[in-house]
Amino acid sequence: MENTQDIEKLAIDTVRILSADAVQKANSGHPGTAMALAPMGHVLWSKALNYNPKNPDWANRDRFILSCGHACMLQYSFLYLTGYDLSLDDIKQFRQLNSKTAGHPEYGLAPGIDVTTGPLGQGFANGVGFAIAQKHLAARYNKPGFDLFNYHVYAIVSDGDMMEGVTSEAASLAGHLELGNIIYLYDDNHISIEGATDITFNEDVSARFRSYGWHVQDLPDVNDTHALELALINAKAEAQKPSLIRVRSLIAYGSPNKSGTAGSHGAPLGADEIKLVKEFFGFDPDKSFNVPDEVLKYYHDKGARGGAAEEKWNKLFADYKAAYPELAAEYEAAFKGELPEGWLDALPVFKASDPKMATRVASGKTLNALAAGLPNLIGGAADLAPSTETNLKGFDSFTSENRGGRNFHFGIREHAMGSALNGMALTKGVLPFGATFLMFSEYMRPPIRLAAIMKVSPIFVYTHDSIGLGEDGTTHQPVEQLASLRSIPNVTIIRPADANESAHAWRVAIEKKGGPTVLVFTRQGLPILDQDKYAKAENLEKGAYVLSEASKNPDLILMATGSEVALIMDAQAKLEAEGISTRVVSMPSWELFEKQDAAYKESVFPKAYKKRLAVEMASPMGWHKYTTDEGDMLGMTTFGESAPADDLYKHFGFTVDNVVARAKALLK
Repeated sequence: MENTQDIEKLAIDTVRILSADAVQKANSGHPGTAMALAPMGHVLWSKALNYNPKNPDWANRDRFILSCGHACMLQYSFLYLTGYDLSLDDIKQFRQLNSKTAGHPEYGLAPGIDVTTGPLGQGFANGVGFAIAQKHLAARYNKPGFDLFNYHVYAIVSDGDMMEGVTSEAASLAGHLELGNIIYLYDDNHISIEGATDITFNEDVSARFRSYGWHVQDLPDVNDTHALELALINAKAEAQKPSLIRVRSLIAYGSPNKSGTAGSHGAPLGADEIKLVKEFFGFDPDKSFNVPDEVLKYYHDKGARGGAAEEKWNKLFADYKAAYPELAAEYEAAFKGELPEGWLDALPVFKASDPKMATRVASGKTLNALAAGLPNLIGGAADLAPSTETNLKGFDSFTSENRGGRNFHFGIREHAMGSALNGMALTKGVLPFGATFLMFSEYMRPPIRLAAIMKVSPIFVYTHDSIGLGEDGTTHQPVEQLASLRSIPNVTIIRPADANESAHAWRVAIEKKGGPTVLVFTRQGLPILDQDKYAKAENLEKGAYVLSEASKNPDLILMATGSEVALIMDAQAKLEAEGISTRVVSMPSWELFEKQDAAYKESVFPKAYKKRLAVEMASPMGWHKYTTDEGDMLGMTTFGESAPADDLYKHFGFTVDNVVARAKALLK
């Protein structure tokens, strides 16, 4: 027992010093929390977590989230020590260009990082999505004797996480859904950048989480590893309620002059203080990155246990495959990101003779047509399923009693919905979507951006996309949102012009890999374009295409997205009647268009034809690239107004006559 205690103490202290050394060498970072939480990390990686360093993507591994991502040296230290493909040299390159060890954990950069964290609260909410996905996979694939998916979602969260609003949303949702597979450790260190947290934060966090329906334990000392281990065992035994273990820690434990202070939170300790820390723990003060051989072996042995655990699971899955071959094949394909054979056969085709149809309605029809053939397609809305047309008819809701349901009720929690979608998208075998109004994409900017950084592919559905929603007025009429979303790298925005483009927008979104897709739909009805007379809607995949060609070499090119395409089609007819040869380009996605080769781009927008008019009921920002110096853009440079849609179109100039007048002005 004494030998065990000795090696564990040495191991924990090694992590403290390794974390401090890496921050000091980088001259940048957050040493204090990593030093304080070394005992917590020790218990997690040596006793609690189920993982295999040789296969970080093992399907039934426990997920770990460092929601307080600034403390990432804690995670990097344990990934290196337990045998992941992360070296001591990688640790030494902390926060350097092209290093695996970035300043906050980044998914896909270092092995063993399950999610990119940094903005506080996001990791907490991502974990709710991970937990939902685990419950759903278990409901679909687990069978008697085959408990394939029974992993837990662990996270370390901080005072900063607890202050962010997204945490409250996510915690409320997790408690309501009784996600007992969540185990979060709350580092209650009472320190933030500005000083002691009591200058802004003195609520009873434990009482708050109990009110959410969480199982809460309070531990007075993070250095009591035995109590930590028992608390984790208790949390794992609690199958119904999500668990929060509140743990008191002393930031920068072991630092004689900076422990318990804000000075150790976001800056290196300093060379002199580092030496004092090493002396405090009995290490050579003149040695840096000192990892004793016995510590490395100790943690490597702990990590190696995961290989046997995975091997046992692989045998279970092989037996499952023999017993349930169809379900096993379905899961294997979904895990690889493959789509079921024939899924596109159900893609609807809408007739030009059909009545006008809002693209949100066409979206809903498409979603429901495809749902049966895509069993891993799951999602819902932020209390707006009837308005966004995102309810999967014929399928149950996901609830605490029914984990197999495919309709999600996120409640009026857009922040948490977006972050949960990322956790779901990071779970191989799940294809998630979530919906609200385009205006409320503002609440979801952090998860959209993080999905783009991680190159994962949730589908964000936004309806009520313009001043066309009418009487709700300026607060609900999106003006700057399209330009704002287009400015985020690696996000694909698609705003279809009619019902058939809407169907193909879903096709593209479902097939998309390597980044999120934003689908933008109208509230108001639109005519369905005749695909026998004009170009096929499948051309949407190219981002922009010649929908209706000019009668001869064009004098003018009209371009638009979404509902405004019908407007410029009517304007084209009037211009052509007056002898002005006019090409119409439907441009549902700038991002898809930019991926086309130069020859295709030239075929749509020939350099010789510079008289161009863009029409979009949104900010004109960015359109100059396509309209050129000799072109123009009819857009919104103010907020909307509260009035019927037709009155707003006239007021802001989105009429056939005004488009024609603006076009003629260009030709003069």
